[in-house]
Amino acid sequence: MNTTVIAPSILAADFANLQRDIEMINNSEADWFHIDVMDGHFVPNISYGMPVIEAIKKHATKPLDVHLMIEKPERYIETFAKVGADIITVHYESTVHLHRTLTQIEQAGCKAGVVLNLTTPVSVLEDILPKCYMVLIMSINPGFGGQKFEEITYNKVRKLRKMINEQGLQTLIEIDGGVTNKNAKQLVDAGANVLVAGSYIFNAENPVATIADLKKITK
Repeated sequence: MNTTVIAPSILAADFANLQRDIEMINNSEADWFHIDVMDGHFVPNISYGMPVIEAIKKHATKPLDVHLMIEKPERYIETFAKVGADIITVHYESTVHLHRTLTQIEQAGCKAGVVLNLTTPVSVLEDILPKCYMVLIMSINPGFGGQKFEEITYNKVRKLRKMINEQGLQTLIEIDGGVTNKNAKQLVDAGANVLVAGSYIFNAENPVATIADLKKITK
């Protein structure tokens, strides 16, 4: 992949004006919609579920990257695929039979990915990497928007990129949490392909220009 994928996080959008914010992303240089689903168990927060994703899908002209921060995600894979997910990522820490869950995502017609919490080492993925369209590295503790980026992320990205290259794979590396114009280029230089940004985009004076700037500095 030559250009960095920018995936604005809908969690930071204005839910009273969701269609407006979806249209903004449609008309921007962003590539995907990043959609965080939280259950109040795996993470302390609760976000939104299927009806909201279904509503987003009706207006979105770009792929939906659905990040499941939920316990036992295998219970809902088919439903999320049905309401419009294009990519589904599940936490390594949230499911006992990871290989089975990734197969389930593929069979539901979606691209499958794994998410690693801040302190989970990338080495746990060595045997499952060939099944992963993408690995999402959390650069914050999951569950809340607006957190500060953790510096240990760079080293994790470098280690994971080395592992992917050694296995001769095309697996994408996605970063979620505290991404701004201050760290975007460093993340891409370390080996990341996909950057999720929430409050940094939606709280900006000009979100479209902010997205364009992220694209430009990571080229």
